[in-house]
Amino acid sequence: MQHVGEWWTLLILHDAFDGYTRFDQFQENLGISTSMLTARLKTLVSDGLLERRPYQANPVRHEYVLTDLGRSLRPVIVTLAAWGNSRLAPEQRSMILVDADSGEEVEPVVVDAKTGLRLDDSNAYVFTAGPAASNAMRARYTRTTAT
Repeated sequence: MQHVGEWWTLLILHDAFDGYTRFDQFQENLGISTSMLTARLKTLVSDGLLERRPYQANPVRHEYVLTDLGRSLRPVIVTLAAWGNSRLAPEQRSMILVDADSGEEVEPVVVDAKTGLRLDDSNAYVFTAGPAASNAMRARYTRTTAT
């Protein structure tokens, strides 16, 4: 999670969801410096979000393809974009999510898989310590749930 929260990472992943795979495509679309893009792509590969594959032999050139782990971030990025758009007037939105077939704008929401209930009700759902929680984390959530 430490790397995904970085601005360029989200933009690179967003472009990867749109089918960009090559260094020059990312650089041209994002206007990112060569050194920053190189660093971010290396991190995304080492974190297992992208896979680096050769696509040309002479000179050797690589493309960056989403892994299953990388693809699993799509709902998170879609939700973040929708959250951002919900705070803007329609004419201020630089991108919107639409149904690929109808072209109609869609409004993503996060729901519980078991009940289908929306998770944006802050009173209905709370965090608690999980099985791998440290003692400090357990103490934090014990205080939180006791108040």
